[in-house]
Amino acid sequence: MLDRFSSPGTAAPALTGPDPLTQILLGLRLEGVEYGRCLMHAPWAVSFPPQPTARFHFVASGSCWLRAAGQEWVQLNAGDAVLLPRGSAHVLASAPEVQPVDIASLGRDTVADELYLLRDAAAEAGPPTHVMFCGSMQFNLDPLHPLLAMMPDVIRAGDLAQRDPTVPVLLEAMEREVALNRIGACGILARMADVLAASIIRAWVECACSNPSGWIAALRCPGVGKVLAAIHTAPELDWSVPALANLMGTSRSRFAQAFKDSVGESPARYVTKIKMFQARRWIAQDGMRVTVAADRLGYDSEASFSRAFKRVLGHAPSLAKALAESLGGR
Repeated sequence: MLDRFSSPGTAAPALTGPDPLTQILLGLRLEGVEYGRCLMHAPWAVSFPPQPTARFHFVASGSCWLRAAGQEWVQLNAGDAVLLPRGSAHVLASAPEVQPVDIASLGRDTVADELYLLRDAAAEAGPPTHVMFCGSMQFNLDPLHPLLAMMPDVIRAGDLAQRDPTVPVLLEAMEREVALNRIGACGILARMADVLAASIIRAWVECACSNPSGWIAALRCPGVGKVLAAIHTAPELDWSVPALANLMGTSRSRFAQAFKDSVGESPARYVTKIKMFQARRWIAQDGMRVTVAADRLGYDSEASFSRAFKRVLGHAPSLAKALAESLGGR
């Protein structure tokens, strides 16, 4: 990780070790919020409303269909897994023509903390035709973070299997765990799902690296990438243009132009945005007081911090926690 400065105004030492993209990925954390085993009898269709956390689905048995908002139906077969990194609204169904019901209307039994069993209305009609393992996951990134913003609404594990050999191995392990139905299977599957989701993201990032433009391409630039990694690793530091130019090893004017050409916005605007993303997470998830967040991010007053927060995110920082809770966030 990036060494912290001895004081907010000093320049950062050169980053060593992993390249800038790896540096940011090393800081990415993904953990399960809740997981459930879903037993369904065809015909069925379930709608999932949008949520701030990511969604994950693993099809253990039976062939089904998925449609995200504004997209076409996609068929999923046994052993397939999908990740919806921004928790976009979507429908899962045994067939596209089935009328969906809301996920909240299905019978739900608590198995353990953060683990549940979901059954449809035909639970007494015999063995299920479809068995799935579904869950919600929390990133330690703001939903508007460039990495999350670049991801598609739906990422299929099978599409990335050739890129990362870990993906098919994990899919096969999850399929075996479901088939054996041993004691504690749901908890083991939850941990496997966390690892699989992280592997899916890594494989997707490696695929995206072939794109010659965009945020990930900017990270691959030796100078700009070093600066981006430093900002994301320690957003609370005083990232002035002179400090960032010094980190890149060039003049202020050349740095500012190179940064804007690669990232698409000025260094000051980008730094402010990343600081506000961090502030929202502190306030909404960690319960930090607005005054503490403002001070930690180097603002002279709560008022100036609040103005910047509202300019970037569209609402006052005092509303961050309430808005997250209203969307089902933690």
